[in-house]
Amino acid sequence: MASREAKVRLTLKEKQAVTRKLRRKYEQATKAGKGEIIDWLVEVAGYNRKYAATLLRNGVNKKTKSNKPKPRSGRPPIYDEEVFLALRRIWFMEGCICGKRLAPFLKELVPVLKRFGEIDVTDEVEEKLVNISPATVDRLLKPVKKALNFTGRSSTKPGTLLKSEIPIKTFSEWDDTVPGYVEIDLVAHCGGDLSGEFTYTLDVTDVATGWTETKAVKNKARVWVFRALEEITKCLPFQVEGVDSDNGSEFINHHLSNYCQENEITFTRSRPYRKNDNCFVEQKNWSVVRKTVGYRRYDTTEERNLLNKIYEKLRPYTNFFQPSMKLVGKQRDGAKVTKTYDKAKTPYRRLLEDGSISQSSEDRLKDEYDSLNPAKLNREIESLRKELYRINRRKSNETVEETEDDLEYILL
Repeated sequence: MASREAKVRLTLKEKQAVTRKLRRKYEQATKAGKGEIIDWLVEVAGYNRKYAATLLRNGVNKKTKSNKPKPRSGRPPIYDEEVFLALRRIWFMEGCICGKRLAPFLKELVPVLKRFGEIDVTDEVEEKLVNISPATVDRLLKPVKKALNFTGRSSTKPGTLLKSEIPIKTFSEWDDTVPGYVEIDLVAHCGGDLSGEFTYTLDVTDVATGWTETKAVKNKARVWVFRALEEITKCLPFQVEGVDSDNGSEFINHHLSNYCQENEITFTRSRPYRKNDNCFVEQKNWSVVRKTVGYRRYDTTEERNLLNKIYEKLRPYTNFFQPSMKLVGKQRDGAKVTKTYDKAKTPYRRLLEDGSISQSSEDRLKDEYDSLNPAKLNREIESLRKELYRINRRKSNETVEETEDDLEYILL
């Protein structure tokens, strides 16, 4: 009974004082004596037995040297500051893509950057960059992403002409193993205001490889869209076998329908109000177009010409040096869906691995790849983008000053 009353009466400071006095006896006591001291402290202070033993061994004064946690004897860090600085620079060059896309591509990209003198790293640092894992990439770059802090309106109007003659096809019905089946879409540069005339970007994406071509047009009139599509199909390194579009009148018309019939191209359309039917091109609308030129309003000839200059540089940068992952499996377990993706590859590598293009096209692509410097392309794109923003701000009477849009270019 007396011991229980002692527990109640003892304050925290009193418990600490008792423990300090007992600790001196505890250090000199035998094994049996230490057990008796622990029993007494548990009875008096009401501590857990293991906690009481810990206090007697290590002391209760948090500020004493003996109570400081011992440094862990783990392995030294593998990825030092040199690796981090090189990785950060490469990450900006690649448009700040995620670790799962960047890590598999470093084995190919690092030697290219060294060849053009864009990075100066030792063989040891190069080996570490080549063997780094996606999780480590994201972990090292986490502070940079945090420091950077990083929907537009639809302008699609239904086209009823020939609608009944053009079959509906969803994305799941496309043959995504053979290059040549493309999805097309328009991206509106209206700045949130659909009134008046403004520039559109025609986005053409191959389903199998992810190869993407873009071109800015004056407006969404069928004559400009059709002309841009013709120019793009001539530049593609493979033969177009199928075209899939949304239900906009710029696509559902006699011009495009007759063109596809004459060239034996399968022409299909998505279901109305189902954007996921065109998921491949919709994804590129963001990662290629919006991420580069943003959501501002571009409605002058000067801005449209600058957009096409940007797209001329963006084409090789995206298709040769921007790896992406493809969905290869999906498993549902109740409400949970587990998705499986393949290893990240560039559209250029996927096209070569497919082996369906002609030898002349393959040789032409290899020659073009050998002549490209990804860091230089990135700098040229950023320079043109900054010029585009300056013209747009000047047109809107905004103050021309550096913003977050220019941060990536500055850090490079």
